[in-house]
Amino acid sequence: MKKASIFLAEGFEEIEAVTPLDLLRRAGVDAKFVSLTEKKEVTGAHHITYTADMLFDKQEIAKTDMLILPGGMPGSQHLQEHEGLKEMILSFHEKEKFICAICAAPMVLGYHGILKGRKATIYPGMEERLMGADVVKEPVCKDGHIITSRAPGTAMAFALELIATLCGNDVKEQIKSDIVYL
Repeated sequence: MKKASIFLAEGFEEIEAVTPLDLLRRAGVDAKFVSLTEKKEVTGAHHITYTADMLFDKQEIAKTDMLILPGGMPGSQHLQEHEGLKEMILSFHEKEKFICAICAAPMVLGYHGILKGRKATIYPGMEERLMGADVVKEPVCKDGHIITSRAPGTAMAFALELIATLCGNDVKEQIKSDIVYL
């Protein structure tokens, strides 16, 4: 079974975390919310509190197939400042394992220097944070093992691309049909 870790930091954009979790689980992926705080309860940018499946644990996260960073502010800033997450991102990049970020969160990938020479997208007005990337304005951009997406409104398309990447297009199309995605 494929595994995905979705990181929750105080101030994350709720729809960008919940949509991938929901759709990945529908696709049979063992997707988990991982708290980057000292407790499992994490409050998003719109004051909705979620309970993570687990606290940050490098050994457990190393076993996952995909890292997923929801955006939002100040959530993305907290993602960028988390030393353990930085180590995981750099390790996954070195091994060419999947690293995914949506909305403001691609700034974390730019900050850690893994977008140089790659195509990437980010929330409008934050393009300079993609340091070294070839900036595109597509809803979802996949360049090798890195997937980026633009905003809360692209969360569904982002989640479907994650499914296609981990489970194949047939599963993606089945999920699209099941949820009546237009």
